[in-house]
Amino acid sequence: MTLSTRRQAKRAARREARRALPLWRRMLPTWRITLGTLTALLLLAVGAFAVLYVIVPVPDPNAHAVAQNNIYLYADGTTEIARTGAVNRTDVTIDQIPLQTQQAVVSAEDRTFYQNRGIDLKGMLRAGWNTLLGKGMQGGSTITQQYVKNYYLTQDQTFERKGRELFIALKVDQQRSKNEVLAGYLNSSYFGRGAYGIQSAAHAYYGVDVSQLTLGQGAYLASLLQAPSLYDVRTATPANREKAVARWNYALDGMVQLGFLTTADRNAATFPEPIDPQPATGLAGQAGYLVGVADDYLISSGTIDAATLKAGGWRITTTFEKPKQDAFVKAVQDELTGELDPKARPTTDTDVRVAGASVEPATGRVVAVYGGPDYAKQPFNDALRQDNQIGSTFKPIDLAAGLIAQHTVDGRPITTETRYDGTSERPVTGGPTPYAPPNEDDVDYGNITLRYAMVKSVNSVYAQEGVDAGLARVRDTAVKLGIPDSVRGMDPANTSMTLGTATPSALDLAGAYATLANHGQAHTPWSVQKLERVNPGGAVDVPKMPDHKATDAVGRNIADSVTDVLRDVVSPRGTGSAALDLGRPAAGKTGTTDANLSAWFAGYTPELTTTVGLFRENPKSHAKEPLAGTAGLTRINGGAFPTKIWTDYMTAALSGTPTRQFDLQTGHTDPGPDNWPTTGAPTSTSPSATPTTAAATSAPASTPSHAPSAPAATDQPNPGPVAPSPQNPRPTPSQDQPSPSSRPTQTRSARPSDPPTATAGPSGTAVAPAPAR
Repeated sequence: MTLSTRRQAKRAARREARRALPLWRRMLPTWRITLGTLTALLLLAVGAFAVLYVIVPVPDPNAHAVAQNNIYLYADGTTEIARTGAVNRTDVTIDQIPLQTQQAVVSAEDRTFYQNRGIDLKGMLRAGWNTLLGKGMQGGSTITQQYVKNYYLTQDQTFERKGRELFIALKVDQQRSKNEVLAGYLNSSYFGRGAYGIQSAAHAYYGVDVSQLTLGQGAYLASLLQAPSLYDVRTATPANREKAVARWNYALDGMVQLGFLTTADRNAATFPEPIDPQPATGLAGQAGYLVGVADDYLISSGTIDAATLKAGGWRITTTFEKPKQDAFVKAVQDELTGELDPKARPTTDTDVRVAGASVEPATGRVVAVYGGPDYAKQPFNDALRQDNQIGSTFKPIDLAAGLIAQHTVDGRPITTETRYDGTSERPVTGGPTPYAPPNEDDVDYGNITLRYAMVKSVNSVYAQEGVDAGLARVRDTAVKLGIPDSVRGMDPANTSMTLGTATPSALDLAGAYATLANHGQAHTPWSVQKLERVNPGGAVDVPKMPDHKATDAVGRNIADSVTDVLRDVVSPRGTGSAALDLGRPAAGKTGTTDANLSAWFAGYTPELTTTVGLFRENPKSHAKEPLAGTAGLTRINGGAFPTKIWTDYMTAALSGTPTRQFDLQTGHTDPGPDNWPTTGAPTSTSPSATPTTAAATSAPASTPSHAPSAPAATDQPNPGPVAPSPQNPRPTPSQDQPSPSSRPTQTRSARPSDPPTATAGPSGTAVAPAPAR
């Protein structure tokens, strides 16, 4: 048998054997077919790769990166706010950049830089796998790829651009040395503060030439490359500052791992605090603050990344209304600046700062902000900072959480008319940490409703009510209303959270109160309505703007019930009585923090929500300083300058518009005048919470396991003479406030009368876990 015959016989035998197999098995390809197909696909892929490598050219440098000015406009689309965006960059050679700075960049951005060929397949596969696992979008780009993107291409997030980046990176790695690539990357990268390139960044953050950077400074600049705006520790939120420092540590640890740095030198390194941001030209007055709010919104919403925005060429139409912005500035000048005398009172009337924001409740549009007196002199945007406690402006959130819970953990109902013991320094029961907050001026209020406790900002009542509602629910309610979940001071493990240890920005707080004004429908505040760029070729870029659909934060009856109570705060008997000068229906809440470190008023009409915060800060150390003594006043409460500024601004902002009434659906009946304490009302002797419903005045309330029963009907305050309220149609007692009750057993010496304060009547004080009084 010949060789050919034997081969034919084998093939025939294989065919015969295959015919004998089951149908499903015959449907599967043989290993020869499978191997041949895979080989063909591999050859096709290699061929396609080779063709693409040849046909994709390395473009001219900066062909797609022509820097222009950004133009920011007011909401009318024509009035200019500012022009920014000119590229701030000075190229340097690799020899001018300290070796340790180069190594820190490699450690932070691409630890295989000196070994890879322009791309890192393992890193790309790892990034893709992490993305599929839901760990967020992963980059996987090498330093060479990032350089190609910055220097030759654009920041567009498309597969086409990513593919070109890959092939160009391979060619650049073949054509240029590693030092040339690293120098190009460091000269083209954006570091924040408007600084492009390592030389500009060295001046912007440390005021030195790049050649003078220390190990720690170089490592910090390397850390900025991941998130330039967010990791600027001078302006970052507390959470982002922690991330920036962690990134700095990551860079230094990598230098040890790669053999660039000894362990001893690593351990000796300390974090190098950068200098304060220096004001950019053309951003004087309010312009810099408005630009900062707009940029923050565009970047945080994902509309555009920082580097693309800073590259310039954008026409940005904001939501700010110039008449309202001017009115905010004038209100601060008229109500506060004119009362300060730094020459006569240099230790108290200097470094006084105001943070403010104004939001349209129905849409979430930010119509005005106050970030400081002049961006050229103070390049910190106080409207966005998240390091001032908001004090008793948090109490409406406690109330909303209680109304959502409907009942305490003991099964007692919570309504706006539920009664609590308002004894000062009454220990809170059931909380995770011991807490006995004093009321302002140590006033004992006796047995009062939650409504009255809000009007007088009674700490002992709302500290207990927040615990009864559930601290986790209080935190959840705050986040749903619009307080960012990342701000500090909202830990349910601390009982003091109920009295406003949270530190949202003025804009955050305005957003939360706008949700209450909008009947529980929440909008995340937004500040840019249009973004477009005309390219040199004539094509127009118009990125898609985020949707602004409202979300259901709390039920309408909950939000409206809180608003109903906050209207009483803006009444002759309330801590926000100064806001009555607005002459319109209004609701709001004052807030004053422990040690008088900040004072707030947050309030709204049906049309507009505005917050105003006041604090003092050392301009060098940035440490908070007490407001006591400011303008010659012993104490600055939220009902003083913050409320007056609010009223002045809101009067101008709403001038010429029809007066609107609140359209409230509270889900409960008019409580009537008997819910207000009268002179001589007895005080509960219990140190525990003793809430009851307002209607249950004919019998003792149900008794919780941790507290004795509430006073019987005969112990309840009697209604006094009634008169219509300027704020609400329901009758109220003629007196503005009750006389402070004496303790049944005096356990401490009587306190002398306090000197005159900025507001009549006590206002709430948010205290730390261990308040010092």
